[in-house]
Amino acid sequence: MAKVRTRKSASKKQTVSLTEQLSGSLGLALLGTKFMGRAHSIAWANAPKFFDLPLQVDRNWAAGRDAAETHEFARKWGWKASTIDWHETLTNPTVQLVDIATPNDVHKEMAIAALETGRHVTCEKPLAGTLADAREMRNAARKAAKHGVKTFVWFNYRRAPAVGLAYRLVREGCIGRIFHIRAAYLQDWGGPATPLVWRFQASQAGSGAHGDLNAHIIDMARFITGEEVTQVVGAIEETFIKERLLVVDSEAALSGHDDTASRSSRKQSKKMGKSTVDDCVLFLARMSGGATASFEATRLATGNKNQNCIEINGEKGSIRFSFERMNELQFWDDTRPDAVKGWTKILCTESVHPYIKHYWPAGHLVGYEHGFVSQAADIVRVLGGQPAEIPLPDFEDAWKTQCVLEAVIRSARRRRPIAVSEVD
Repeated sequence: MAKVRTRKSASKKQTVSLTEQLSGSLGLALLGTKFMGRAHSIAWANAPKFFDLPLQVDRNWAAGRDAAETHEFARKWGWKASTIDWHETLTNPTVQLVDIATPNDVHKEMAIAALETGRHVTCEKPLAGTLADAREMRNAARKAAKHGVKTFVWFNYRRAPAVGLAYRLVREGCIGRIFHIRAAYLQDWGGPATPLVWRFQASQAGSGAHGDLNAHIIDMARFITGEEVTQVVGAIEETFIKERLLVVDSEAALSGHDDTASRSSRKQSKKMGKSTVDDCVLFLARMSGGATASFEATRLATGNKNQNCIEINGEKGSIRFSFERMNELQFWDDTRPDAVKGWTKILCTESVHPYIKHYWPAGHLVGYEHGFVSQAADIVRVLGGQPAEIPLPDFEDAWKTQCVLEAVIRSARRRRPIAVSEVD
């Protein structure tokens, strides 16, 4: 049974000896108990079951806002103790890794506090709600890295086996020089009936579909191609739903879009509140290798539930991926004879595909949660002195995506091209 702690004043900072404490086990503290808190809990629980890891994973603490709810979360999802004072986890010697799964506005405070106590940090994307916060996080990570402290960011779609295969195909030169990247992340849950949860409030989210969804496809484009976005040529930012119904239950308001299936039953007032984030952002860009790129993110693409998709065209071929068919990668080999050219559907469930050998026999599909499980496993591998199967993003890596996000908003609002170097 999980123990529950109530709020108390935080103790003084305590530096831990990571070298000694990571000799056999890795103690975790999870900050945040909603949508991502559940996803991360599944990951930490299942990574040791599917993967042979160099460290034992100890799920020691879960921190949330409401004592009773956090206690129940810890009991249900397998955390040993719970607290409503996240500072308490930073003074506990059983914690070596802090996992931040909270709204974006508190990423900076939590991450920097954890890094200053010598703890490793893994944080949800985007790195922060604002560029200023992200810069402070990056700088703190640089300082901590001098003492062997590591950071990670949950760009979990990198770990879809099909995306990992795309990464390998590009590295092996299978599509040759890259000409075009077109990426879109389309959802439809943010219609007029959706109430004013935290994701529609700039003070907590920083941005709307842009930071939530464009962050993923910018990272995926950078990851697969190995190229960086150098210039945002032009952008459009639009908020279609200017006002939304207020949510009476503050905890429901904090849950984001994880409870949208039952949102009609939420307690809502008849009062309206202003939505202060974008519903849709589109932009055109240039890449460091000479490719052109287009990106689109929206929560109002009716009929699209989680259409995270990317197509990359090269001189020797193309690759195409959609998360709604996450086990498949489409590949066009332009070096084949004209008579047999065509899109090939690769079912990425063979043991030779990234991560699959740890899960099921060929033809048995993996799902959304497996990306988190694979990332959790790679984090433990790295902290245990082993290489990750697919490169992990850290704060430095996520900062580059944050700079692109900022360049896009500046381009949309100033109505001119913005070089990403202007931001950094």
